[in-house]
Amino acid sequence: MTEAIFTTVLTVAVPVSDQDRAKGLLEGLGLKTSFDRELRPGFRWVELTLAGGGPTLSLVQASSELPAGIDTGIRLGTPDARAARAFLIELGLQVGDLLEWETAPPMFEFSDPDGNRFYVTQL
Repeated sequence: MTEAIFTTVLTVAVPVSDQDRAKGLLEGLGLKTSFDRELRPGFRWVELTLAGGGPTLSLVQASSELPAGIDTGIRLGTPDARAARAFLIELGLQVGDLLEWETAPPMFEFSDPDGNRFYVTQL
């Protein structure tokens, strides 16, 4: 096969225990809700878009098969890692140390109220 089968990442799903709480947090961090609808009874899909575009974050209801509190592997970019970290601390989130290595841009990790881990790197 010479053609690419996949050409983009559309969305990354993050399991949360409270979709409204998670949506409010992410909107407070500058994401915009692009889709919020109950697709079938008891199954709501909430999708948020980053200001710079690219893949969206989808908030799905956590369950026994899809538990919250995961390492999402999601890397978010920011123009100022120090300021972003201070803001997340002010929100009362669990925030890791600011790593400032000579060989890489400043970065840190944080967890949402469900314990889902995200990573932040200065652009």
